[in-house]
Amino acid sequence: QVQLVESGGELVQPGGSLRLSCAASGFSLAYYPAVGWFRQAPGKEREGVSCISSSDGSTSYTDSVKGRFTISRDNVKNTVYLQMNSLKPEDTAVYYCAALRFNFLSTMWVDYWGQGTQVTVSS
Repeated sequence: QVQLVESGGELVQPGGSLRLSCAASGFSLAYYPAVGWFRQAPGKEREGVSCISSSDGSTSYTDSVKGRFTISRDNVKNTVYLQMNSLKPEDTAVYYCAALRFNFLSTMWVDYWGQGTQVTVSS
């Protein structure tokens, strides 16, 4: 059974940091073309945040998180991470990880979704 499980979301103050984890089971992330992080704030569409390629480890980020967020992977643990620094209130959302059919940050190419983890940035 293919499953993605996110963890690490919580309430944090502006300027703080969090690390999200996405653990896969039932398949190997290393053999999937790419893994991405998406987020959805209340009343807004789900948007791509970052993705990482399995073939060469190349990464991409949406403009609003460049320089603050870092995506990485541990193939031994079959886990992908999202390190989030200098968090802002506008980063508040449910964060989802996803297995991507292509190395392109779009919901169009998602084959599998996790259940999401809530990140709230507030003082």
